[in-house]
Amino acid sequence: MAEGVGQGEQPLERKIHPGSGRRKAPAFPKGRQLDPDARPRVRALLTGRPRERDLLIEFLHLIQDRYGHLSADHLQALALEMKLPMAEVFEVASFYAHFDIVLDGESAPPAVTIRVCDSLTCELMGARKLLKDLPARLGAEVRVLPAPCMGRCVCAPVAEVGHNHVDRASLENLTEAVQGGHTHPHIPEYQDLEAYRAADGYACLKDCLSGARPVEKVIEALSDSGLRGLGGAGFPTGRKWGLVRAEAGPRLMAVNADEGEPGTFKDRYYLESKPHQFLEGTLIGAWAVEAKDVYIYLRDEYPAAREILRQEIEALEDAGLSPHTKLHLRRGAGAYICGEESAMIESIEGKRGLPRHRPPYVAQVGLFGRPTLVNNVETLFWVPSILTQGTAWFADQGAGDSKGLRSYSVSGRVENPGMKLTPAGITVRQLIDDYCGGMAEGHTFKGYLPGGASGGILPASMADIPLDFGKLEHLGCLVGSHAVVILSDKDDVKAVALNLMRFFEDESCGQCTPCRNGTEKAVKLMSESAWDRPLLEELAGVMADASICGLGQAAPNPLLSVLKHFPEDLA
Repeated sequence: MAEGVGQGEQPLERKIHPGSGRRKAPAFPKGRQLDPDARPRVRALLTGRPRERDLLIEFLHLIQDRYGHLSADHLQALALEMKLPMAEVFEVASFYAHFDIVLDGESAPPAVTIRVCDSLTCELMGARKLLKDLPARLGAEVRVLPAPCMGRCVCAPVAEVGHNHVDRASLENLTEAVQGGHTHPHIPEYQDLEAYRAADGYACLKDCLSGARPVEKVIEALSDSGLRGLGGAGFPTGRKWGLVRAEAGPRLMAVNADEGEPGTFKDRYYLESKPHQFLEGTLIGAWAVEAKDVYIYLRDEYPAAREILRQEIEALEDAGLSPHTKLHLRRGAGAYICGEESAMIESIEGKRGLPRHRPPYVAQVGLFGRPTLVNNVETLFWVPSILTQGTAWFADQGAGDSKGLRSYSVSGRVENPGMKLTPAGITVRQLIDDYCGGMAEGHTFKGYLPGGASGGILPASMADIPLDFGKLEHLGCLVGSHAVVILSDKDDVKAVALNLMRFFEDESCGQCTPCRNGTEKAVKLMSESAWDRPLLEELAGVMADASICGLGQAAPNPLLSVLKHFPEDLA
């Protein structure tokens, strides 16, 4: 039987992930001299690349991929090459969890690092024991770190050896991966450009570019279909395209592929199976708002998707399918906060991923100060199908008064977890019984997360509420990115909420006090055997009302859900 959360056990003491925004940065020795070989080495890596400020994070990746870490000499050499202050380069590198900074006098990390996901679903399936047992099994030559959700919850527990994900991780298969040198990503089979074009792919884009499909009709069709932003906010897509198009140009476009919400993996599924349907939707969006450049921001935890996109973007450009715009693939570096659209834009610009104050909104002032269309991967994935098959085809798929199709990422205590394509607005009971083969053997349905870590927690008695935008808010919950995690009688919901709050504590960017200090204080209070309910409620109210962005505003949702819906677990 899989190990449960709770049942009298205490979670692992978790170290703050580097780059959480709360790491105390060590000072450089005063007057240090650059290693004379450092700048030539860095310059060689940047051969043929423009020294543009927004490429700073890409260049940090180049150096770390080559040397396995970032030394003080690397950072100083890069600062000189890019004509940036050393402090600016260091503050960006130290913000992101995936950059290993090694200062003078410190040892470089071991050649192999294993990151074990300790987010909720993986903890449900035994990640805690892996983190305890791996160091003794593998020795000092292998570094073992906890890491946030890797978007592979269907195969929990998951670990990453270098850039190779090991699904259903165990001591045995992780040892085999290390000893066999299996550190590179596995590229799954997918529909490439030739196969997509053979199925009439890019025909819709050609109609748009030729004028056979007027922009106004395209935007109208998306509005009538009911297509909404499927990254979490649910803003109507046609309306967003119209708002951005109404802004004075030049305009840009950014694609949010930073799928970091614990429990979410639907975008990865589409990127690794049908990348060109997503890319065609992206190119249609760029045409609609007349964006000359499109920036696809992909989370660093998806190395296979990155390689697929790199190859297929090159292929479609060689085929002359994107004459109206330029696609730029940008790599995240381990920061959940960059799923927030303005923080993502800051990161694309080569900065720390700090959310912006709004207004102005990114549709008005976004990338490089220009009006910017921001869409999620799944949203763009549906655009070609809606335009080709008609608005009614999509709109009529929904259940009840909901419109369209939805991709639910389902994990936890079900027999068959996975990405489930269903009518919008179905219930969690239908998901479990009709799409997941029921509960896992030996488990009784107790509760569920309807929208990932930030969506709150509901009891099994509320299993017949439609999982759609606007249906759960009165309960203090959100459907968000449609990440559904199923809990059973083997799970302590207090421990579940603590796991989620630890995640928010680690991932707070540190910019605003309500979120930075609030999540830390909440973790301490929630770690007590008896919760101080009045104090926790007051703290949650301050975080929700005063935090700059959705991370701090939604972080109290799991805590408040336990207080409201699971009184038996507080006893």
